[in-house]
Amino acid sequence: MSNPGKDLYPDVTASGGLALAMKEAATSRGCDIGLAPWAVDDFTIETARGFVSVGAATGERLFRLTVHIPGFTWHIGSTDDLGQLVEAIAAWRDGMAFDELAETFEFMTLDEFVRALENGEPTSSQWSDLLSSEFHRPRWNLLRRLRADEELRNTFPTITHGAVRLRVDAMDGTSRQVLVHEVDRERYEVRRVGVPGDDWTEVPTGDLIACLRAALHEE
Repeated sequence: MSNPGKDLYPDVTASGGLALAMKEAATSRGCDIGLAPWAVDDFTIETARGFVSVGAATGERLFRLTVHIPGFTWHIGSTDDLGQLVEAIAAWRDGMAFDELAETFEFMTLDEFVRALENGEPTSSQWSDLLSSEFHRPRWNLLRRLRADEELRNTFPTITHGAVRLRVDAMDGTSRQVLVHEVDRERYEVRRVGVPGDDWTEVPTGDLIACLRAALHEE
């Protein structure tokens, strides 16, 4: 049982906040955890496997590690060791294999997360959610057409200002992505995201799928 008057996180208190304590722990271990310089308490760390956040439990000393992407959240472990925590985050950011992560950091519980990825999540659920949302009904025909393609159905779809956004990697917000807007049943506009100088290009319906495939493959 914890002592109600005891500070469970003296290292965090001494550093001035959780983010600052994590930065100090990472620096002392030579780790890069990707925390922004201005991060103090409420923060997330962007990685190629989603957004990572850390929360401190009350009543016991425990740092909880969670991964998020829009609409999905996975708890992937808890530890009372701040040093182990930052080393695990650094390894996660560096792309360490899941089985190696679980072996190296025994506090990590990755079964649910890995099983979801193996089952095509969160991509398959995202397609289903968009195609069952009345709010997105005006985009249903386009969404169905895109999902019917064996390659495009593996991209992660979202809706941005009325356009469908397809992203190569559901977990990586910086991965290649393209926007497609339905002008009418015979014409579409396509734009690659994050490509300097790239603008909307009109594409006839017969060329749409090939155009999107090509755009998502371009480096």
